[in-house]
Amino acid sequence: MKEINSSTVTEFILLGIPFLHDLHRVFFVVGLFMYLTTIMGNGFILVIVAIEPRLQTPMYIFLSNLAFLEICYTTAVVPKLLQTLIKTRTTICFLCCMIQGFFHFILGTTELFILTAMAFDRYLAICKPLQYPMIMTTHVCIQMSLATWYSSFIIIFFQSLVVWRLPFCGSNIVDHFYCDIGPVLSLACADTRLIESLGLLSSVLIIIMTLILTVVSYIFIITTILRIPSSAGRKKAFSTCTSHLIVVSILYGANIFMYVRPNVHSSSRLTRVVAILNTVLTPMLNPFIYTIRNSEVKEAIRSVIHKKRLLKEGF
Repeated sequence: MKEINSSTVTEFILLGIPFLHDLHRVFFVVGLFMYLTTIMGNGFILVIVAIEPRLQTPMYIFLSNLAFLEICYTTAVVPKLLQTLIKTRTTICFLCCMIQGFFHFILGTTELFILTAMAFDRYLAICKPLQYPMIMTTHVCIQMSLATWYSSFIIIFFQSLVVWRLPFCGSNIVDHFYCDIGPVLSLACADTRLIESLGLLSSVLIIIMTLILTVVSYIFIITTILRIPSSAGRKKAFSTCTSHLIVVSILYGANIFMYVRPNVHSSSRLTRVVAILNTVLTPMLNPFIYTIRNSEVKEAIRSVIHKKRLLKEGF
């Protein structure tokens, strides 16, 4: 490995979570369980939406996009995190590090766009119920879903190109459990202030603007719900929005703390704890948050079970 200042870095060393080292094996078991739960929970959403016609509506198309994204998002980061918990020296090749960082940010950006699209969908469904079927058709929903992926790719790709072209010729120790932008930029043998400024600007625009759009949508939604005369109607309307608001609160809180600040180089204990919340905990909770109180999903599950029973009895 080349670590001297005159050489070019060909691989990085991930420090992982050096504090609480005695508990690393426990964290590994818990992390592996959470990762497998994330894959199975989000995979369940994909399967149930695909096989149950009543769930093939715009709301669940967006939710399927979110579930697929969460599977990819955790897979980009968590396996390497688990490796840092059981190995004292975890390396990652230069290209692998760049690719990991690229996917981390493109998937994270797409998630914010999808959550904003879901908020707009709920706004139309609750505030414009008569126009909703004409506006939010399946075709429009698919186009919006694809637009979230296209726009994220364009935004992150060109910023990533700048980072990929930076010279790395000094230390190769990344003070994190994945190739986050701050710890990686701190290792570059070049002035990164312009890149940091552009990154901060894009973070503010993406995170804050999507948050504003989501909050405005929910202000209209809550105002409309409060006008519903029956308590049962208000309860039903709120139940379709509560889960989305929980996810939005957790995700935006973590992203604002990590990226909407001038000094992204800092990798304190709190930063890593918030990163774990963002990359491990939230993707695992999403399937439960969106399905455990969802009567439509419960009905779809009962329908699938009933169909299976009928097929067995038929044979």
